[in-house]
Amino acid sequence: MTELAAAPHVPVLLSEVLSALSPLEGVVVVDGTFGAGGYSRAILAGGAGRVIAIDRDPTAIEAGAAVVAASGGRLTLVPGTFSELDRLAREVGEASVDAVVLDIGVSSMQLDRAERGFSFRADGPLDMRMSLSGPTAADVVNTLDVKELARLFWIYGEEKQSMRIARAIVARRDSQPFSRTAELVSAIESVLGGKRFGEMHPATRAFQALRIHVNGELDQLSDALAAAERVLKPGGRLVVVTFHSLEDRIVKRFFADRSRERAGGSRHQPEATVPPATFRLDGRQPVEAGEAELSTNPRARSAKLRFGIRTEAPARPIDRAALGVPSLARERP
Repeated sequence: MTELAAAPHVPVLLSEVLSALSPLEGVVVVDGTFGAGGYSRAILAGGAGRVIAIDRDPTAIEAGAAVVAASGGRLTLVPGTFSELDRLAREVGEASVDAVVLDIGVSSMQLDRAERGFSFRADGPLDMRMSLSGPTAADVVNTLDVKELARLFWIYGEEKQSMRIARAIVARRDSQPFSRTAELVSAIESVLGGKRFGEMHPATRAFQALRIHVNGELDQLSDALAAAERVLKPGGRLVVVTFHSLEDRIVKRFFADRSRERAGGSRHQPEATVPPATFRLDGRQPVEAGEAELSTNPRARSAKLRFGIRTEAPARPIDRAALGVPSLARERP
């Protein structure tokens, strides 16, 4: 087996992901969130015949060239969004695949680079764009009105002080528009105070909300689940790792709906007919990190893994509202 280039970090729940994907020998896998290549490397090392890796971040595609070169032709790295993973797989010659793995959210290589603007821990341009294209987080905080900003922080960040933060942002931008992460952190701390020992940083939820909004992450996730359902062979496996409740809720509802074989009923009303289940769930879920990983990787604390095994039933259209994908247009803080 060709030796792969050394990985810069170990991704969260790696052994659990490999176990959920097993058996790997000779299979074709879509890694919908390549990032620094941690999952792709491990999947190839586990014996996969081919990995089709996808990332919307041009810097990840560029950095992954060395992993492609070391893979002996078994890794194909494709620029694009995982919401179109079925189309992207077809374009590189795979009309159906044996497995899909998705690691949802921002990658450590994005968080650790201040110039990308994802983190409140280091000053940098207020950007947050995974694809490096389209409106930035600065554009959002400088243009939305106070009610729209509050709604955004409430829905995507579950921030209880959303209106107070929105008002502070609007008051400050009237004299000087936001361009740096430190400026936004300062505005939030002016309302909520600074970080106290042992507590979550007060800017955490607002930064999460902006990142999700700028990148359309929850819509992308629901579309990716549907795309995986379309491209997986019977017996194929869909493995998803999430890092916060909004993501996990969508994945949980998707698998619950797609594995359901009976609808609720009562002695007065017969059970409704439900479509054939497109996934079978296996084992106790969600799977979470063990003590050993938690002691060395704090990011694993919030990680949850869910997976399903594809049946022969035909794929179905996705209903974002039924999955709990929030909409700024219909939600209110």
